[in-house]
Amino acid sequence: MSVPVSVESSPEQPRRRGLQTLRNQAAAVPRAWLPGAVGYACLLIGLLDIASAIFPKLRHAKMRSWTGQLPGGTTSLAAAGTLMVGIMLVLLAHALRRRKQRAWRAVCVLLPVGSALHILRWHQVGPALVSLALFAVIVVHRREFYAKADPRTRWRAAGSLVGLGTLSVLLGLLIVSVHPSSEVGHPTFIDRLQHVVLGLFAIEGPIHYHNNRVGDLVGDLVYYSLASLGLLTAVTSAYLALRPEKPEPELTAEDETKVRGLLERHGARDSLGYFALRRDKSVLFSPTGKAAISYRVISGVMLASGDPVGDVEAWPGAIKLFMAEAREHAWVPAVVGCSEVGGEVWTREAGLDALELGDEAIVDTSTFSLSGRAMRNVRQMVKRIERNGYSCQVRRVSELTMEEKRRVADAAARWRGTDTERGFSMALGRFGDPGDDNCVVVTAHKAPEEGEPGFATGDDLKAVLHFVPWGADGISLELMRRDRAADPGLNELLIVAALQAVPALGVNRVSLNFAMFRSALARGERIGAGPVLRAWRGLLVFSSRWFQIESLYKFNAKFQPEWEPRFLVYPQTRDLPRIGFAVMQAEAFITLGMPKFGRKRQRQGLMPEPAKVGAVTEAA
Repeated sequence: MSVPVSVESSPEQPRRRGLQTLRNQAAAVPRAWLPGAVGYACLLIGLLDIASAIFPKLRHAKMRSWTGQLPGGTTSLAAAGTLMVGIMLVLLAHALRRRKQRAWRAVCVLLPVGSALHILRWHQVGPALVSLALFAVIVVHRREFYAKADPRTRWRAAGSLVGLGTLSVLLGLLIVSVHPSSEVGHPTFIDRLQHVVLGLFAIEGPIHYHNNRVGDLVGDLVYYSLASLGLLTAVTSAYLALRPEKPEPELTAEDETKVRGLLERHGARDSLGYFALRRDKSVLFSPTGKAAISYRVISGVMLASGDPVGDVEAWPGAIKLFMAEAREHAWVPAVVGCSEVGGEVWTREAGLDALELGDEAIVDTSTFSLSGRAMRNVRQMVKRIERNGYSCQVRRVSELTMEEKRRVADAAARWRGTDTERGFSMALGRFGDPGDDNCVVVTAHKAPEEGEPGFATGDDLKAVLHFVPWGADGISLELMRRDRAADPGLNELLIVAALQAVPALGVNRVSLNFAMFRSALARGERIGAGPVLRAWRGLLVFSSRWFQIESLYKFNAKFQPEWEPRFLVYPQTRDLPRIGFAVMQAEAFITLGMPKFGRKRQRQGLMPEPAKVGAVTEAA
């Protein structure tokens, strides 16, 4: 399928005039491999500096006798300085590989300093020349390092304090332990640990060294090295804590108004368009404002979801700005869950590749029926659950009272089953917000019997579905939750009730769950499937023990839907592991945040901020 798309033109000037210049610079880079090579060279030099500062045997050189003419304090300070330079080079190597401009500036200072320290302390000309050679390379190719710093929060200060603090303790233990011949007595591990911890605060510890020239040098070296490690940890953490904070990605009120306007005019094109209104995403508009792309930056990946919102003719303008923004910060651009048309435009305009992820189940309500042999199992399950006393209500969210909204939000949070809300590409992440009154909610009820939990409060809510608008005549499923103690088949009852009732609300099409790798599962179980396809299907079935792959596909297939493929768009094959890790983080299958005791408890009420309901679909 091919859709003609013309490049957007407008008399308005782009809001970011420097982006075009940036695109030209990025396109003119002659050595795309160079930042990676420089980063690894920086890492190697840093590791060698650390090793030479810690292990005495690595300091020997032919002209080492020259160092004997220097005061002991000078040589010890030089060794401590080499250790600090090495640690900083190791920490900056990754940022250098990502073309970060700030990392380049810091390394331009550290490499000459490290060279001078090598010559001053051990007269090692070879390592000094290597550092200076690398310095010359990064100065000559300074245009390769153009990327701006990533958005940041002050949580990085806490992470730096913990990470660098742990590293400093481990290196300190190593430094204290490699000089046993100079120690007085036989210090225990507890003595060494105490000496290291006190040394990080520039306080002498319980370990003492022989009162001779070698012992004095070792004592000075240990003291200055530990104090330098403590100073490095403190200064780095203080800098991260005190520097100006940049906010997390968020949908501003102005951006939300613009996106809602685009959805009113073009929302019927993509069933995932409404999820651009998640408030933990940023939005980038085309120069004319006729198209927008919502995204979030995760682990260095600029991750968009679904198709761009708005006029298809304006997509190229938004895509070009998206790619320029990614290049400006050296992020990896990626799109998860785009349609076939969207993938076609992304690959053509941005030069990316596409990989089929799975299929979206879409049901036409005008042709849906429980009659027929294919629907026999669903029909029997629905009748059985209805005989058990369950009933359903299908309403717009605007029809619910504030108390009913709170009950639904609290129940959905109670049934979530995980500490973290999941969802990114196909989840709204809230319920009951005044701007979402056009959403559809389906609730299942069963009056508790005497003696059952909820009897005294009259809580008869057992399950909930939440659909977001898909244009004027469609809805898209974003939430499916049920009471774990409820009878099996309740989800089928909810889906059937929704499909039968929503035509009265003017809804002709319903998007259900997304089935990952559906085509591979379907083809792999057919007669004649090859060994590779069967092995791939077996791996997917095995993975279904942790991720709802096969079960979600079989659940969707019960309702005889039409399958619409969805794609992952990515730059290069080597970027797929990194993008996959970012997607898992975005969907909250992997969380790298603070421990549970260090996080703020998520609020489930509606006021003053919307309830966080999440988006995990529990079809099993």
